[in-house]
Amino acid sequence: MSSRLVLGWMLCCAMLLAGCPMNPANQAGEGAVKTTDGKTLTPVEITLNWFPEAEHGGFYAALVNGYFEEEGLAVTIKPGGPDIPVVQYVAAGQTQFGVDNADKLLLVRAQEADAVAVLAPLQDSPRCIMVQAESGIKTFDDLAAKPKFTLAMNPGQPFAMYLQKKLDLSKVTVVPYGGSLVPFLTEKDFGTQAYNFSEPFNARKQNANPVNLMVSDLGFNPYTSLLITSRELIEKNPELVQKVVRASLKGWRKYLDDPHGTNTYINSLNKEMGMDILDFGVETLKPLCEPARLPAGQLGKMDPAEWTKLSQQLVEMGALEANQAAPEKAYSTQFFEAATNPEK
Repeated sequence: MSSRLVLGWMLCCAMLLAGCPMNPANQAGEGAVKTTDGKTLTPVEITLNWFPEAEHGGFYAALVNGYFEEEGLAVTIKPGGPDIPVVQYVAAGQTQFGVDNADKLLLVRAQEADAVAVLAPLQDSPRCIMVQAESGIKTFDDLAAKPKFTLAMNPGQPFAMYLQKKLDLSKVTVVPYGGSLVPFLTEKDFGTQAYNFSEPFNARKQNANPVNLMVSDLGFNPYTSLLITSRELIEKNPELVQKVVRASLKGWRKYLDDPHGTNTYINSLNKEMGMDILDFGVETLKPLCEPARLPAGQLGKMDPAEWTKLSQQLVEMGALEANQAAPEKAYSTQFFEAATNPEK
C-alpha cells in the first residue's frame, strides 16, 4: 500500500470540511432498493482506503455471503486509492462508512473531522520494514547499526516518525519510498516499508529472501482496516450502524475461516491481486486479526488503552497537538458489544 504524508492528510481534510456540508448520506429509507423477490433494502456505501485486497476481505465476505442483505442492507463497497481521503469523506457525509487506520483517524480528527471507529478487524498492524536476509539484519537494532544501509520510507508517515524517534538511524540513509521493489531486489543493503501480507510475497516470487521487521514489535501498533462512520450517523441512525457492524463481524469470521469464495470475488475486482497472493494474505492476516492475547470470540474488539497509547505516541513524536488528541472520542465500542452480547 502506498503511503500519504501527514501534511497531505491535513490539507485534504481542511479543504473537504470547508467545502462540504455535514450530511449523513442516505439515511435509512432514502432511495430504498427492491430485490427480485420483493425485499426492500436500505442502500449503504462503504469506501475503502485502497484497492480491494486481503485487508478488506471481511467486508467483502459480508457482501459475497449475503450477510449485509440479511440485515436488510444493499451495500456498495467502493474501492479507494492514493487520492481518496476516506476519513474526510466519512466526516463530511460523502460516504456513510469507510475503512482506514487508527493513526490516520486520530490525525484527521484533529482537523475537526468527527469520524468514529466502530470495529477493528486487525488488532496488530501489518506494517513492517522489509530487508534482505543476505544483509544479516534480523532486528531493528541490527538495522540501526548497519553502515551504508539505505531505507526507503516516507519520513512524514507516523510509523516512520516513530522509528526515527525510537532508533538512532544516523548510520542509515533514509530515502523516499517510491513504491517499486526494484531497488530492494537488486541491492542487498536496501530496506523498504511494506505490509507483511503483500510486498514480501511479491519479493519471494522474484527469488528474494525477505525478512520482515514488524513495527508493532517496537511498540507502534495502530489498529488497521477500521470500520468508521460519522458521529452524526451514530446519533441519527444507530440501528443502521449496528446492522453494518453485525454483518461485518460475521463477514470477518467467515473470511478468516473460509476465504476462497471471497478471494475469488476480490480477484475479479482487482486482477493485480492474484489468488496466490490473496491466499497468502489471509493466512498472514489471521494472527494479526486474532493474536494470542485476544480472548476467544473478541474478533473486532477495540481496547480503550490502545487508543490512549497511540494518541500519546502521536503527541510525543510531534504529529499531534496534545490539546487535539481526545482519543476517547475517536471510537465507540457500543456496537461491537451489542453484536457480540445480543442478550444485553
